[in-house]
Amino acid sequence: MSKKIIAVIGSTGAQGGGLARAILSDRSGEFAVRALTRDPASDRAQELAKLGAEVVAADVDDAESLKKAFAGAYGAYCVTFYWAHLSPDREKAEAKAMAHAAQQAGLQHVIWSTLEDTRTYVPLDDDRMPTLMGKYKVPHFDAKGEADAYFTELGLPMTFSYASFYWENFLGRGMGPKRTGDGAYMLNLPLGDKRLTGIAAEDIGKCALGVFKRREEFIGKRIGLAGDALTGEQMAAAMSKALGKQIRYNAVPFEVFRSLGFPGAEDLGNMFQFYAEFEPVLLASRDINLSRSLDPELQSFEQWLDRNASAIPLE
Repeated sequence: MSKKIIAVIGSTGAQGGGLARAILSDRSGEFAVRALTRDPASDRAQELAKLGAEVVAADVDDAESLKKAFAGAYGAYCVTFYWAHLSPDREKAEAKAMAHAAQQAGLQHVIWSTLEDTRTYVPLDDDRMPTLMGKYKVPHFDAKGEADAYFTELGLPMTFSYASFYWENFLGRGMGPKRTGDGAYMLNLPLGDKRLTGIAAEDIGKCALGVFKRREEFIGKRIGLAGDALTGEQMAAAMSKALGKQIRYNAVPFEVFRSLGFPGAEDLGNMFQFYAEFEPVLLASRDINLSRSLDPELQSFEQWLDRNASAIPLE
C-alpha cells in the first residue's frame, strides 16, 4: 500500500521540521513526507532527504510553485513566517496561495497553523493597547486569524491549529535572562502575574502528526496546543533550577516593553498584553491534555529545560 503524502511547508523550520521528522520516525509508516523548501540544497533539507523525505523546491510567495508541490499529495501542513519579513499583508497573501493550491490539488486534510485575531477581543478603537500599522493590534496574530477565511471560504477539509509561545524564544530574540548588578539574573517579561501557555516547537509538529492520524475526529475543528502554562515566577524558578543560577522574574510594564525599539517590539508587547489580559481565553483554547494525547512525548517546560537549558544565553 502506498503511503499518504503530506506536503510540509516550512520543513526546515520549527513547526514544519518537527512534523517532517515525526513522520519520518513514525513506525506505523502511514505517511510520507514531501518537504517543501526554497532551497533543496540547504543542509537541513539534505538532512531530511537522507532520512527519506522527498525534498521539493517551493516558495510560499510563488503560488504556482505551491500548486505543483501540492499535486498528488494527501494532505498539507500550512504555516507562514511572519518574523522573516514583518508584513501582515505578505503573510495573508501567502496563506491565500496555500488555500488555493490545496483546493486545486484536492487535498483530503489541511492543517493551518493559525492564531487568534485579537481584534475580536480588542477592537481597533480600544486604546488599552496601541493600534499598529493602522489596522492591527497584534499583527502576527491578527493576520493569521484573518487568513482563516481563505481556507473556510473554499470549503477545504480543515483543522485549525493554534500554537503557543515557543520555549525556544528563550534561546534567542533577546528573551533569555539578563544579568543584574548583584550578579543574579532577571527574566524580563510583560506578563504580570498571569500564566503563559508555551510549547516546544518540535512538539507542535508531533501533535500535527497525531491530528493527521485522527483525521475524522479533527476535520472542521479548531484545536490549541500547549505543553505547559506557567507564570513568570514559575518560569524563573524552573530556569534557576536548570541553570544552577539565581534567576528572578521582572514583570515589565507592557508600555515599557513596547518601547524597547527592536524590530517587532510593539507587536510583541501587545501580544504579551493579550496573553495577560485574556488569560482565561488562552488557557481555555490551549489544551495540554489533548496535546499529550496527540504527542505522548509532549514536553513540560522543566523537561524542555533538561534538554535545552545549556543553550540559553545568559547576557
